[in-house]
Amino acid sequence: MTLAVPERSRADLLADALAAGGAPELAGTVDRESYLDAHARHRTADSREPVFADLVEPHDVEADPEALATAYREAVTGALVPVSGARELVARLRERYRVGVLTNGPVVAQSAKLDHLGWWDDFDTVHISGDLPAGKPDRRAFEALLDGLGTAPEETVFVGDHPVEDVRGASTLGIATVQVLGDGEEPAPEADAAVARDRLAVDLPGILDRF
Repeated sequence: MTLAVPERSRADLLADALAAGGAPELAGTVDRESYLDAHARHRTADSREPVFADLVEPHDVEADPEALATAYREAVTGALVPVSGARELVARLRERYRVGVLTNGPVVAQSAKLDHLGWWDDFDTVHISGDLPAGKPDRRAFEALLDGLGTAPEETVFVGDHPVEDVRGASTLGIATVQVLGDGEEPAPEADAAVARDRLAVDLPGILDRF
């Protein structure tokens, strides 16, 4: 999620989940890249169980994919913290705009994050790819967001951190984009504007004023 990040690396959280879920021997074999590949194949799933089923299948282990999915969800959710000033930023923006969330991931996992953060009522509309026909960067995901906001592409600005799933996906529909950048990252060519993550709450309102 663009507005919240784990306090620990996702690679470490994945290794912890593999150990806690009964597959410690895979901690050095199943890495973040292989997890992301499996995750991309199951963007519309209810949970991460099929993701971990894919990861476990090539290996001779007894681990239960459901237990692994639960362990990873709990690890990520427990480590998740809002970007500084995120909640106040959303409240400020809602004084002028309708504000929605479009997030890739299984329903159970992404709902757990929103529960943990207490953010369900902070947005005008929330869309999770597990509830949609497709996830970002597919146009159908962004069309669901537009429907929820009640806006046309040319009236909308999408703020996200992933150069393909967020920036390229939204740009394909003619939605203006602001890319959120971590340390050392460069904006995608399609991004209309960019903002450092640690400056998001301070700088984003002014950036939006320019659209």
